[in-house]
Amino acid sequence: MTNATAGRNLSRRNFLGTAAAAAAFSLVPRHVLGGPRHVAPSEKLNLAGIGIAGKGADDLNQASTENIVALCDVDLDHAAKTIRKFPQAKIYQDYRKMLEQEKSLDGVLIATPDHTHAIIAMAALQAGKHVFCQKPQCYDIFEARTLSKAARESGLVTQMGIQGHSSEAARTVVEWIGAGAIGEVREVQAWCSLSYYPWGHAYWSSKLSERPQETPAVPAQLDWDLWLGPAKARPYHPTYHPGSWRAWWDFGNGMMGDRGAHTLDPVVWALKLGMPTSIEATSCGLTNEVHPLSAVVTFQFPARENLPPVKLTWYEGTRPPCPEELANGKMLGHPEGGALFIGSKGKLTCGVYGDSPRLIPERAMQEYQRPPKSLPRIKGGHMQNWVRACKGLEPASAPFSYAAPLTEICLLGNIAKRMDARIEWDADNMKVTNLPEANRHVRTAYRPGWSLGV
Repeated sequence: MTNATAGRNLSRRNFLGTAAAAAAFSLVPRHVLGGPRHVAPSEKLNLAGIGIAGKGADDLNQASTENIVALCDVDLDHAAKTIRKFPQAKIYQDYRKMLEQEKSLDGVLIATPDHTHAIIAMAALQAGKHVFCQKPQCYDIFEARTLSKAARESGLVTQMGIQGHSSEAARTVVEWIGAGAIGEVREVQAWCSLSYYPWGHAYWSSKLSERPQETPAVPAQLDWDLWLGPAKARPYHPTYHPGSWRAWWDFGNGMMGDRGAHTLDPVVWALKLGMPTSIEATSCGLTNEVHPLSAVVTFQFPARENLPPVKLTWYEGTRPPCPEELANGKMLGHPEGGALFIGSKGKLTCGVYGDSPRLIPERAMQEYQRPPKSLPRIKGGHMQNWVRACKGLEPASAPFSYAAPLTEICLLGNIAKRMDARIEWDADNMKVTNLPEANRHVRTAYRPGWSLGV
């Protein structure tokens, strides 16, 4: 774990959630399971991929310095290209069978849809495997806290796939903010200019409130029941898979969970943010089925340590006003999004994937005397950091202890969007206090036959 994380600023009570959840949860210790195989730094890990098309394929490529011994995907046709690339790997459709049979596994890479992250990661931890899980860490807040507790108790190495956290740029942002480059920061504006319109991309019915009415046959090589996992049952349709599952509330956490996990990472890290006390959202094109066309979400964070309160505004499907210091009217940062820190002595921008920070106006950037580098640098990228951590060579850059609070902030934004209102958050008791009906989104009900193990 890095020297400065948002996670360390939460109290134990805040972080672990309710006493009832803590008492109900039990993780099998590694010594009972036999523990992970001891791997010397010079040896290769035995790894498996779960969800191996798309981002999962990219993760496997980054981990291909190790032994890829097993591959698992509910859709063998969709995963065929990756399967051909690793001909030595044993193939599975059900991750449970893979974890049961592949006793030599040291770790797993998870890149499935958001709604299945937690159940798979928990199963891997209970089986004594190190875990690399794509962002967001999970689907709801209860899962985030429970997984973090499980990882801590297991002693296994975990990492969330926010590659920017291991970048030079993100660490530079944290160092510059900490050194007072722009003075005291009380406001941040962050954004993702992308939108899901038209909803489902490949398909959308004529009425915004409806799901697809067609019921095409399930592809022969797809296990649709496994793809649904803990989500409520519904007929297969290609708009969900391999279409835009992330746009649908039941399966994905939308732009907030996707790009927000990246963009808000340096904000949470640099400002040592804990949990917000209130979150207010205004959404455009909101339905019960899909994420909105656009939204503006405002988080209020209290003072912590010697730092002042912070107002954080998230824009998705749109952008904040351009700072007056930028004469050309073009926001700095990645074209898809970024963050603007507003300090008492200046402003700083950074991009969604850890793009290099800039002080504005340009004169401030040219005159700034850079502080010494105080945070450790990550060699070889985010995935290789996790690989080395599994071998005991260095700490993981973004373990679940850091990822869970960051994910919770993003999920709170989604709850406010779904309610299209202001919610007040009691982090100690993991509860929305002013709108009781919002609490159904804090811990979602699983389909019969599925459980997180609590």
